Amino acid sequence: MAKLTKEDLIKIKKDTARKMSLRYESASVKIRVHMGACGIAAGARDVMAALMTEMAQTARQDIRLFTSGCIDMCSSEPNVTIEIENEPPVVYKKMSPEKTRRVFQKHVLTGEVQTDFI
Repeated sequence: MAKLTKEDLIKIKKDTARKMSLRYESASVKIRVHMGACGIAAGARDVMAALMTEMAQTARQDIRLFTSGCIDMCSSEPNVTIEIENEPPVVYKKMSPEKTRRVFQKHVLTGEVQTDFI
């Protein structure tokens, strides 16, 4: 196995710092998928997968995707909360992958709240 050079170590440090900043750096948009037991049973994993696909297709670097526990709205699961800086949070109810993609494209990317899913 080849020895690591100083340049290799610097590259590893920069890559690690970039990955950590994506997790912990502040963001202007936060998306929370509520994945308590009720959310998972209702399909929150599929909603999360749809969001991850949408995130991979955008060049925006100010959006963060999180998981969260139950918010005591079990009858409306899966729930997704969108928090955009300087705006009140919006909780979307009974989400599906299709609805989630629409919310991402319209609300997250253009600021147009999808009132029919609230």
